[in-house]
Amino acid sequence: MKIKIAVFGREEIVERMNDYVAGEDDVEIIPFIYSKTVENIDLIEKAFMCDVYLFGGSLPYLYAKEKIDKKRLPAVQVAFDEYMILTSFYRLKNKYNQALDRISIDVLDKEYVDDVISELNMEDQEIYTYSYGEDPVLDIGKIFHYHKTLFQEGKIDYVLTSIEEVEQRLIEEGIPTSCMIIPKLNLEHAVEKAKSIATLNKSKSAQIVSGFVQIKEFDKIVAQKGELLAQEMLLKLRQILLKFGHQTYASVLTNGDNQFSIFGTRGILDHITNHYRDFPLLQEIARSLGIPVEIGFGLGLTAKQAEDNAKLALETCSHSEESSCFIVNERKETIGPLGVAKHVDTSQLYHALIHRARLNNELSYNFIDFINLRNNEPFSANDIANYYQVTKRSAERTIHKLLAGEVIRVIGEEKPYVKGRPRKLFELTI
Repeated sequence: MKIKIAVFGREEIVERMNDYVAGEDDVEIIPFIYSKTVENIDLIEKAFMCDVYLFGGSLPYLYAKEKIDKKRLPAVQVAFDEYMILTSFYRLKNKYNQALDRISIDVLDKEYVDDVISELNMEDQEIYTYSYGEDPVLDIGKIFHYHKTLFQEGKIDYVLTSIEEVEQRLIEEGIPTSCMIIPKLNLEHAVEKAKSIATLNKSKSAQIVSGFVQIKEFDKIVAQKGELLAQEMLLKLRQILLKFGHQTYASVLTNGDNQFSIFGTRGILDHITNHYRDFPLLQEIARSLGIPVEIGFGLGLTAKQAEDNAKLALETCSHSEESSCFIVNERKETIGPLGVAKHVDTSQLYHALIHRARLNNELSYNFIDFINLRNNEPFSANDIANYYQVTKRSAERTIHKLLAGEVIRVIGEEKPYVKGRPRKLFELTI
């Protein structure tokens, strides 16, 4: 499967990265282009299906850093290093005929500029450096005024900036300036690093998936339709499951009368999580057999854990008279039924979150994503904590607001572990 790299940058940067990966079958660039760097904050929310987040510079990364840290997103930024400083100095001198003296420069970390100045024996030159990585709050206006003040005081003749917005404002003021261009090598290194991180994360998160499939009330079917017809149904079911196994790189085995087991890893897990609402396997079985079946999937870090969870999921199917499919994950949380799309009025839900629960925009959008991702399944405070990557106490504060605003209600409890208190389960009132 392809590694999906979300690239946040201006159009020129994204095109250069696309050129670099052209012809590579294992990588896909998902572009998130902005005109102003601050737009990056909102764009982050749209890249939830990507494997790794790549930022075309230090500034877009800094704008998004709070969300990256909060959600523990795998992120890479294009290196702003000595090589970029050297190439920028070279371009400044040879393209713009500007002496490397009486200039100001803004960078994430002034250490790189100091290293280049030392290497080139330029300590006697008047070079002023603004290191915005040291600022507690990123302020483009502050960087702009730093350069403008130096120019008005007659201390510099030229500005070399790393920020396009600063370049535009300085040009409008009539101050000679140019923006650094990211070297090709730095872009290539960033893409390779992003690929390495994504590959490592995929290998680390490789869960084992176990599944059981059986025809519901098979003994009654044998009694009503005869052994021969029942065996024909089992043969059809086996053929469907073998096809499913081929599509998801999973193994399919016959456990005995009326039960098949499925065993796989990433391929089947990706298929399941991408089809919560329209599980094709159930639909194909329904079309071919016309009788209800039960499917239980279990996730685990070991084969035994996955198998035990699959048995729990299969037991859940017995509560329904129709065909059903459930998943029990490694935390003993039940998800399902799969293949049943549950409608959520996102407009009405957003209005309730803002006005009744008093959540801010970011929390409201995240909660809507959370509900849609789980197909509007019941959830616990622990689910909220895991999704938002926050403490359980913080999740419980959100739950309290949702309850106070009557956006959710308590519908029961679950006890995923033998010891410990049960967890309250909630559902939407919308």
